[in-house]
Amino acid sequence: MRVTALLGVGILAATLACAQPAQAQIALSDINARIDQLGPQLVAWRRDIHQHPELGNRETRTAALIAAHLRHLGMEVRTGVAGTGVIGILHGGRPGPVVALRSELDALPVHEATGLPFASTVQTSYNGQTTYVAHACGHDMHMAMLMGAAQVLSEMKAQLPGTILFVFQPAEEGPPAGETGGAARILAEHGLDNPAPSAIFGVHVVNGAAGTLFYRPEGFMAAADEFRIDIHGRQTHGALPWQGIDAISLSSAIVSAFNQLAARTVDVTRAPTILSVTAINGGNRWNIIPQDVTMMGTLRTFDRDERIQMQHRMQTTVQNLAASYGATADLHLIEHGRVTYNDPALTAWALPAMREAAGANNVDPAHAPSMPSEDFSYYQEHIPGLFVHLGSDQDGQDPATAPPNHSPMFSPNERVLPLGVRAEVLFAVRYLESGGLHAAPH
Repeated sequence: MRVTALLGVGILAATLACAQPAQAQIALSDINARIDQLGPQLVAWRRDIHQHPELGNRETRTAALIAAHLRHLGMEVRTGVAGTGVIGILHGGRPGPVVALRSELDALPVHEATGLPFASTVQTSYNGQTTYVAHACGHDMHMAMLMGAAQVLSEMKAQLPGTILFVFQPAEEGPPAGETGGAARILAEHGLDNPAPSAIFGVHVVNGAAGTLFYRPEGFMAAADEFRIDIHGRQTHGALPWQGIDAISLSSAIVSAFNQLAARTVDVTRAPTILSVTAINGGNRWNIIPQDVTMMGTLRTFDRDERIQMQHRMQTTVQNLAASYGATADLHLIEHGRVTYNDPALTAWALPAMREAAGANNVDPAHAPSMPSEDFSYYQEHIPGLFVHLGSDQDGQDPATAPPNHSPMFSPNERVLPLGVRAEVLFAVRYLESGGLHAAPH
């Protein structure tokens, strides 16, 4: 994980301040007036997208809707980005830096249970199985917000000193098996090379008081690894365990050992780490000890070196335990996201813009780390980036008991849509007005 010295942050922040041109800023009142006019349209966009969710690398209807909107605004529009992605390019009336705003396109294989009148009833095929599909992570909200930001910013085009990229990314939740997708694919296919942004911003609705923005500098969201363990023992009668090799017992020993790895080998005060077994599959009768067992789970880390060390410990633990049982076992690891690392200089610079958007009392710049992962992290390894959470609980709802993202009951508050638009607009406008982030490359 990258580390930036406090002195360096101060120098970069000072550079940004010195870069301020003499021209007048676009007034917040002008921005708010344009957003106020969009209120009903934001809700309409969100509900239409919510009723028609599409899985990763399959977001054809969604992409067409967004591309048509961006073309209507007079932008240069690129389609087919990393498969189904869309990028709109807005050139301001004067030269200046390039900044990117990002939203996701994809939904999840979830059977929605919100009871909303516009709830999804869509079914499709996913990895060879029929599944329901729902926007259970809030990407429908994000698309409506960025479509709104694109409209507001296009109306102020003549006043903008620079260029804005509107990145509508497919497959943030991961592509189907055997496919590539998401932020990593956009970067691999040079989707952000021309023009190349010098900063990128993302906003994500999550549990929290409606209308609040929260984040932290440096590591904000965890790196995520999926693991699978294939255990091979020797099948035997359930009444004669000594005549076989008990793969079920071995899987239990691995669970206990993994719990010890996370609790006893990591300094969790320095680098929060979670290692969870989430599935164990094996056997089909009450009186047969099966030959094979498959285990699955996730490793979440905030430190690159600790992540590698944990992977090695997992491998050693699985092999040693399997050998002690006389069995064999294979550990497979699949990366799903790296640490969502908020650039310290950009994060410090953006605080006034967030306070301008939400009000000083509604911004928490030192929130606790978040264990879910985000593939926005791949952009941040190449471009200074800031990823912010937007509290979106229903009014009067307790955040501690509110259904979280990925729940079939997840239902974000549409009241926060204008705030999401305002935050994205201010990120872009104030960044361009500042002259950009003149930081040395990482």
